[in-house]
Amino acid sequence: MYPQHQQQASLGSAILFAYPQLATISGVQGVIVYALSSALPLFAFAWLGPIIRRKCPQGFVLTEWTRQRYGDAAALYLSFMTLVTLFLYMVSELSAVGQVVNMLAGIDGLPVLIVECIITTIYTSLGGFKISFFTDNIQGAMVMALVIIATISIGVETKIDTSLIAESGLLKGNLLGWQLVYILPVALLTNSFFLSHFWLRTFASKTDRDLWTGISLAVVAILVIFVLVGCTGLVAVWAGLVPGDDPENPVDGGIAFFALLQQLPSWVVGIVIVMAVTLSTAAFDSFQTAMVTSASNDLFRNRLNIWWIRAGVVVIMVPVVVIAIRAPSILQIYLISDLVSAATIPVLCLGLSERFYFWRGFEVVVGGLGGLFTVFLFGLVYYQDAQKGAELLLLQQGLFTGDWGCFGAFVAAPVGGILWGFGALGLRLGIQYFGAKRKGVRFDALDKPFVAEGGQEQLVGENQHVDSGILRDEVVADDSSDAPGIAKIKGKFF
Repeated sequence: MYPQHQQQASLGSAILFAYPQLATISGVQGVIVYALSSALPLFAFAWLGPIIRRKCPQGFVLTEWTRQRYGDAAALYLSFMTLVTLFLYMVSELSAVGQVVNMLAGIDGLPVLIVECIITTIYTSLGGFKISFFTDNIQGAMVMALVIIATISIGVETKIDTSLIAESGLLKGNLLGWQLVYILPVALLTNSFFLSHFWLRTFASKTDRDLWTGISLAVVAILVIFVLVGCTGLVAVWAGLVPGDDPENPVDGGIAFFALLQQLPSWVVGIVIVMAVTLSTAAFDSFQTAMVTSASNDLFRNRLNIWWIRAGVVVIMVPVVVIAIRAPSILQIYLISDLVSAATIPVLCLGLSERFYFWRGFEVVVGGLGGLFTVFLFGLVYYQDAQKGAELLLLQQGLFTGDWGCFGAFVAAPVGGILWGFGALGLRLGIQYFGAKRKGVRFDALDKPFVAEGGQEQLVGENQHVDSGILRDEVVADDSSDAPGIAKIKGKFF
């Protein structure tokens, strides 16, 4: 079940907008880079998954390792960022299905969005992850069916104007295409860390070999599907169905996939609408369930009744729907969530290395927030305008600016995050140094932490190799553990 779920986790109706849209502005180069950037980052789970499982054997999501390594405050920070990411994914999914219904059926998509929210809330409340896993099987089938229908549409109904192929310039390299070689791997790799269903499957795999096998199959499947979906944008431009890279109306490329399907008979279009809504529902319930799980386990440590959590998620559905019906670009929503992750994940992952045994939660939180602030500073300097600098945080112009704004944002977020993290490290060490001097005690902030063996604390020697997963600032015996000799590891924030 792992390979199947892993490959389906990224498949929602929103991909039918984002990938063709990018193809209409960045051509073949953009399609290939986007597909590779979506598929290859999954190998990070095959590489890092065993490491994190070894460091946090009782964990099942990234937040558990974060709490163990950096303390509760850092775990809460990561949980909040995860919920923000899930919120944006839910917005993108509802926005996509609303546009599908409006485009193909010519009706207002709002009632459909409301009904979808109600239905998914009911059956996920009753079935939880089990029903979500079941709908994931439907999700994969719907994507494949839509790709097959699009292929038939292209082969039978679509008439390509060969004169538009060279004129469109979509076969040539372009500035945006080269920028995407950096932007998309950074964006999609870091954003994958926020998706709990990836970590659930990573921790659930029986062996490391099973993990590698499952992810390898998922990578191939995702690569093929995303290339096929992206190429519909190219075909739509060459058939004259969408204008391509139009600076006056850059969102047009998002309808490329469905512009091809509109050529089919009405009864086929009706089937496509049903399939698209089903696909969206299957993806949406995964995000909804993940939000409930993240809030319950990560924020409230399972101390709050699950029905209060579900009620809170229902309340969140209101702003999700409101934003979804106003969101013009699915790709922009994805980029906003990617920017958040690009600022947070690099500074978080430094703690995976035992060389950074001194790295604490304070550096992670300051670094992550500082990375976002650095994006604003870059925009302020680059555009010489504070408002445009703030708009860069929302990537208001998406990838259509024709300048280096978006590229600079995705450089500023991770680099700025790491620099702010080291600045926070210096500040913390300075405070602790002068605090030790004032109290007349030894400054020990850079000492290697304690490691537990059989529930006992011992200081790590200079030449002693220790896995940083069990290297800790504070280790105490866990009296609540059922297994004797198991230590409760508690990371320090400051």
